[in-house]
Amino acid sequence: MSTATRRTPGVSPGDELDVREVHLDDPLVRPLLEDLAHEYATRYSDHLTEDELLREMSEYPAEDFAAPHGRLLLVLAAGVPVAGGAYRRRTEPELGDLARSAHPESARTEDGSPAVPTAELKRIWTHNAHRRRGLARLVLTELERRAGQNGYERIYLTTGPRQPEAAGLYLSAGYAPLYDPTVQAERPGPLAFEKWLCPR
Repeated sequence: MSTATRRTPGVSPGDELDVREVHLDDPLVRPLLEDLAHEYATRYSDHLTEDELLREMSEYPAEDFAAPHGRLLLVLAAGVPVAGGAYRRRTEPELGDLARSAHPESARTEDGSPAVPTAELKRIWTHNAHRRRGLARLVLTELERRAGQNGYERIYLTTGPRQPEAAGLYLSAGYAPLYDPTVQAERPGPLAFEKWLCPR
């Protein structure tokens, strides 16, 4: 499978950026999902194909990423998507060592689900022709801001062990790893992070 850079027609690094809230069914979202599937399939080709990944990325209903509980954002340059991301309300049990939480006494219930309103970040993406421009940080900051305005006290996310750039971004943005970073290379599964938006 090719790992060549996919160029974005009609977009130059100097184009003005537009952050737009969209619905998962918006045609502008399709490039995000396809590029993510391509990226994940390239890094995890021994596990999943692009088609399998696209199906897996559709496991959550579109309503999860829409008001009142979620949001999906795109960053557009010259009307073309160059970055994006979403959040949904997390209700399921979580990965990670509870003792590593910033608030282990209140982070999760006995069944492992969040004990406080928690936004789960999903589909954080930057087109590979537009990386190293701060777009992922822009998406992250905007999602955090909107999640806080939406009443979420905490953010949770997972990334893959073969995505060190993503892990580096989250660490530099103040996310606490819910795993031991010193043995990250030995972990076969997802890496979990959290960030508390409200001091307790």
